[in-house]
Amino acid sequence: MKLNYDILWVDDRIKERPFQRIINETKEFLLDQYFNCNIIEAEDFNEFKEKFSAQKEFDIIITDYSLNEGTFGNQVIDFIRDSQHNFTEIFFYSANNNVKEIKLFSNNRITFYQLTGGDYKELENEIIEVINQTIKKFQHIVAMRGMIMNETSSLDVEFHNILKTVISRGETEDILNLIKDKYKKSNLDFNSNIESVKEIDDILLKIGSTHRWRALIRNLPKGDVLNILNEYEKEVIKVRNDFAHAELKTEEGTGIQYFEDKKGGKPFNDEACKIIRKNIIKHKNNLDNLQSELG
Repeated sequence: MKLNYDILWVDDRIKERPFQRIINETKEFLLDQYFNCNIIEAEDFNEFKEKFSAQKEFDIIITDYSLNEGTFGNQVIDFIRDSQHNFTEIFFYSANNNVKEIKLFSNNRITFYQLTGGDYKELENEIIEVINQTIKKFQHIVAMRGMIMNETSSLDVEFHNILKTVISRGETEDILNLIKDKYKKSNLDFNSNIESVKEIDDILLKIGSTHRWRALIRNLPKGDVLNILNEYEKEVIKVRNDFAHAELKTEEGTGIQYFEDKKGGKPFNDEACKIIRKNIIKHKNNLDNLQSELG
């Protein structure tokens, strides 16, 4: 599970208004689910192969049957399944009622939709429904814990790098001494050897994510970035720590699985995970912007 949702869409009419509208609606749907949506367009089989080979990992591939230059959507399926041995979800559609063999593909994580009467709204609904099903498959609550651990670890690395930049631009020795003092004060009994650590990277790794966050807060000017980072401990660090030690439970009667804070707090269910994903994206974007400002 990840925060990005990647789509590769093949249709020789992809630039036309009905398809661009569906693409925009699909993006809106995924944004509402707090995913970063990336839709890559291809107009023929050769362009599809080129763009697939450049990235290889997609959450779904959408393709029309009748492509230009005498190529067909089933070539997309053959390439993905037989040549690449890839089992990415595929949504396959056609307005051609005479193509009987298409229905043979309606299995093995391949969905076929017969487009009739130019009903693009129904095509849009079908595409979004299949996408929603893929989200449910990889949004299993256990996988969500792995995603949260992985993404927050990535944010920890960003904090480390940004804080290192901030330290290097200021009175390095004074800032490092303050970091050591704050660290010793809260960890006096078991970290008395911090004084012997000299390298910035070694110090920042030793003090941990919470202390890195606090050090960055102390050394940033007041403003919007600082205000958002002030929420980071509550929205990311605390949630990550609670989630790491939460207990997996099953709801009686429904069989729905969820995690519950061992302290008896709010359960980590699908809706809670959606909010967590929203907050991770918010803070990741904020850190990326801060990194860009610092150069």
